[in-house]
Amino acid sequence: MNIKCRYSGLTPQCAIVVATVRALKMHGGGPDVVAGRPLDRAYVSENVSLVEAGCVNLAKHISNTKAYGVNVVVAVNMFSTDTEAELNAVRKFSMDAGAFDAVICSHHAHGGKGAVDLGIAVEKACQNITHPLRFLYPLDISIKDKIEAIAKSYGASGVEYSDQAEKQIEMYTQQGFSNLPICMSKTQYSFSHDASKKGAPTGFVLPIRDVRGSIGAGFIYPLVGTMSTMPGLPTRPCFYEIDIDTATGKVRGLS
Repeated sequence: MNIKCRYSGLTPQCAIVVATVRALKMHGGGPDVVAGRPLDRAYVSENVSLVEAGCVNLAKHISNTKAYGVNVVVAVNMFSTDTEAELNAVRKFSMDAGAFDAVICSHHAHGGKGAVDLGIAVEKACQNITHPLRFLYPLDISIKDKIEAIAKSYGASGVEYSDQAEKQIEMYTQQGFSNLPICMSKTQYSFSHDASKKGAPTGFVLPIRDVRGSIGAGFIYPLVGTMSTMPGLPTRPCFYEIDIDTATGKVRGLS
């Protein structure tokens, strides 16, 4: 699930939550998706009940985003295997969860014209602001209080800190950086630290392994669980396709 914002100056007016039927089926308890292996039939055939079960994840995203006082538009990216019943289920669930609108988008297949309705919905959402922008926490509270406010918004019951994290928090506090906002470094696959916990888990304890600072950029980022800060690579990095043609001496796979 992805969240994007449209800005007017520095004040967001609308957030777009991007959802797909397949992702919601996974959050509803669908089979594991393994790179290089064909998708399970559950993801390419109609299963409305699986979609509806996964919509708890979407509802949590909508609720969390609305807490900032912005309108939420859900962009449902449509693919060829999605059925009308599945797409309608996502749209209905989105509206019931408080979205300003939920739009079926086909730009994957049709380019810009497949997202025209989304653009119109975002424009309307930006013209119908009913609450001022508000933040999850005030900047003048402690680093730990900020981390814990974020953790609770995920559904955590508490936070545990490693000795290293405690040491770093103390250092940044003494250096006068405790007023910086927090940017959590956490798996994108779950509200928790555990990528296997789908849907909208609750009652978990969020482990903070380390706390680091991007002081020049103006934020502090805790590392949640086993999250790595190594650059992300695709499942099969492109360097696997690069080789030398021994007959011609030319390099293949660079284009």
